[in-house]
Amino acid sequence: MSSREEHDHLGVSQQALEMDSGEKRLNELGYKQELRREMTLFKTLAITFSSMAVFTGTPLYGPSLRYAGPASLIWGWVVVTFFTWFVGLALAEICSSFPTTGSLYFWAAHLAGPRWGPFASWCCAWLETIGLISGIGAQAYSGAQALQMIILLSTGTNKGGGYFASRSVFLAMYMTLTLIWAILNSFALQVIAFLDIISIWWQVIGGLVVIIMLPLVAQQTQPASYVFTHFDTSPEATGIRSKPYAVILSVLLSNYCLYGYDTAAHLTEETKGSDRTGPIAILSSIGIISAFGWAYNLALTFCIRDPNYLYDVNNETAGALVPAQIIYDAFHGRYQNSTGAVVFLCIIWGSFFFCGLSVTTSAARVVYALSRDKGIPFSPIWRRVHPKQKVPRNAVWLCAAICMILGLPILKLDVVFTAIISISTIGWVGGYAVPIFARLVMAEENFKPGPFYLGKARRPICLVAFLWICYTCSAFLLPTLYPLQWRTFNYAPIALVVALTAIMLWWVLDARKWFKGPVRNIDIQNGVI
Repeated sequence: MSSREEHDHLGVSQQALEMDSGEKRLNELGYKQELRREMTLFKTLAITFSSMAVFTGTPLYGPSLRYAGPASLIWGWVVVTFFTWFVGLALAEICSSFPTTGSLYFWAAHLAGPRWGPFASWCCAWLETIGLISGIGAQAYSGAQALQMIILLSTGTNKGGGYFASRSVFLAMYMTLTLIWAILNSFALQVIAFLDIISIWWQVIGGLVVIIMLPLVAQQTQPASYVFTHFDTSPEATGIRSKPYAVILSVLLSNYCLYGYDTAAHLTEETKGSDRTGPIAILSSIGIISAFGWAYNLALTFCIRDPNYLYDVNNETAGALVPAQIIYDAFHGRYQNSTGAVVFLCIIWGSFFFCGLSVTTSAARVVYALSRDKGIPFSPIWRRVHPKQKVPRNAVWLCAAICMILGLPILKLDVVFTAIISISTIGWVGGYAVPIFARLVMAEENFKPGPFYLGKARRPICLVAFLWICYTCSAFLLPTLYPLQWRTFNYAPIALVVALTAIMLWWVLDARKWFKGPVRNIDIQNGVI
């Protein structure tokens, strides 16, 4: 070997030694590194944590409390947390083996094998896309609702002539938030990472402030027996007389809050050592949100002054957001003004803002990855990466546009939030089911484990996780109010049936002929790219 050849060989060897473990695994899976890999574990955790958010269940707290009382809501969170860990462990193991931006649908393709891989990948990709884009809408709606309360209490409350945003103004808030998130996501990922570092401190510090200070401020609190043991349905308000049905609907709050941890997987192509940091971020986010979310629900429930007054359309918050009324009652009872309530609602609003920003980041990565594999119409447009910022800018704006269309029924329907979160949860969590089921039934010798490996425990863990996901998706298809009327009808099942039917027809008639799942864009021969 000549000295020049020896030098080149040493250079290649040195480059291989210096290659990030996540990038090396990405190359083995057939993808070249296109996105900028500069995210650390803390930054990835910050974005993942932000996608879940401490206060994300705030809009659902009131309905959940009304369905079956505080005991069902509080203990339901514990039950959901228990089963969520099974899902998180199953996804963490797969993420460690397949650290790619395509994440769920990429996993489904490889785990299902060459025969079923393309179909599994197709189903998973579209479920995930539907779930994430509608997830942006859920946060935009929550943010608009919190802002509506902030303006109302800042201008005099509902009783004092304060301004309560009309449907059209509410929709404008929804649209504006979506646009802001799209604009911010058009910059380099470092901008989002910086904002999400602010987010994690905002939510941790803000969460602690709300959780600790609210019970201290409230002059009148409920006894522990009410919070932990009181069970009470409200058939006259909800139209639901079946107690098991009421409990299922009461627990939807917890089902909705405890997902989104797969965001870490969407960022693995931009994260250092992602085969290790991805699983850590997934499991850490579940642990943090589980604890904070339960504490937040406890703080709200202990501080209820009058359960019936919370839903009165003539109260200070027009009965529109129960946690806002609880917080207002606490501060007004002690200080005879609403300043403290406005401050707390601003903390909650900030949580929604950062959460929506992170979900937009995640949704754009999924659309980009699916476009890279030619799974979306006009894929060449959506898979373009901005040459300077290195972000899929076109994918960001596609997600924002669809999200804004999804919010248009706000002008006419009362249960838009219920529909949006149902679509988001069924799509997002339903997407988890496909790779988990494939992992459950595949032969173990066909799986190349990463640093995080479940070993013999993977089968029972995956089975429990899959069954729990099936239950969760089924629960979000149920009507939430009776009798069924046009203005109170949950249109999520209809929207999902239409969308999924179209996607399946597209598969049968056309896509199965050309969609082969993830498309390799590099070839590795003899270990050299």
